[in-house]
Amino acid sequence: MKMKKLVLLLLSLVLVMGVFTACSSPKVEDVDTPVIEGEDNNQADNETAEPVAEYGVTINEDTVSFVDGRGQEVTIDKNPQRVVVLYNSFLEVWMANGGSVVGKLEPSVGQEEIQGVEDAEIIGKLGAISVEKVISVEPDLIILNSTQKSQLELIPAFEENNIPVIGIDYVGLDDYLTMTRLFTALNGREDLFKSNALDVVEEIDDILATIPEEKEHKVLLIMASAKSVTARDSTSYVGMMLEDLNTINIADESGGALSSQNFSMEKILEEDPDFIFVQTTGSDMDATLDRLKEDAESNPAWASLSAVQNDRYIILPKDMYMFKANQRYAEAYENLAEIIYPELFQ
Repeated sequence: MKMKKLVLLLLSLVLVMGVFTACSSPKVEDVDTPVIEGEDNNQADNETAEPVAEYGVTINEDTVSFVDGRGQEVTIDKNPQRVVVLYNSFLEVWMANGGSVVGKLEPSVGQEEIQGVEDAEIIGKLGAISVEKVISVEPDLIILNSTQKSQLELIPAFEENNIPVIGIDYVGLDDYLTMTRLFTALNGREDLFKSNALDVVEEIDDILATIPEEKEHKVLLIMASAKSVTARDSTSYVGMMLEDLNTINIADESGGALSSQNFSMEKILEEDPDFIFVQTTGSDMDATLDRLKEDAESNPAWASLSAVQNDRYIILPKDMYMFKANQRYAEAYENLAEIIYPELFQ
């Protein structure tokens, strides 16, 4: 009982002292709180940040994770310092989003040199990459094209040398947004994601909001090279843009008569497209145009097509419609929109 009374007395004294202390203390804003070196003064700053998931990319404090073009989840440390990029469309996006490289490919014919990579080692060209040269520059990250078998075959050699690899599958705008989110996160450049991705999407949305909702115009999309003339449907790079612009791609419902393997003049005449767009590939433009004449234009019925008669037979600029538009995506959409809907884009 005495012990209990003693405890109660002590508690009372503590409470009384606390009241006096509170009354005599100045307000918090009137006092500069001392900072003791080594002491944790802000618990929130020291807590581990929650992962952020955007556009298929999970951004952690020190790493970035996503499922790459191989269908494999990869986790890469942020801020890689010695990067090799094995596809120049990817290299352009990498450099535009805060990256640097120690290894690069030769530019393809007709493709401009990318700024900021002048001092990088040339480790081959598309289709002829030197594994030895890649390894010799001691990369801490390799970015390659997962849609090319020849590049996928290089991965085991890189992995044997403990070099992290990202395989990217880039077809259309959604892939560009994912890649831009990945690259800005890896390089710690969140500001560039807005200017190089979100602002681009906003511009595209403004363009698409202007065009009619009804699909009125039929289009034929051709891929021409010195060796062949084929068609592309709405799952292709330019095909996706034409679909977004509310056109009807005659290859979509052609039953395979118009595809990456076939080019049926009979089907083209039957559908009579309002517009014909041509992508060109390869280093010899003259040979490509000769092939186009031989496989299409030389047919007597070609001149009867509505697209040809109305000057809507258009060879697209290679820099934006064969090579990826990347940061110029909105410009690529606008150019097509001006051709298809000239009355709306003066």
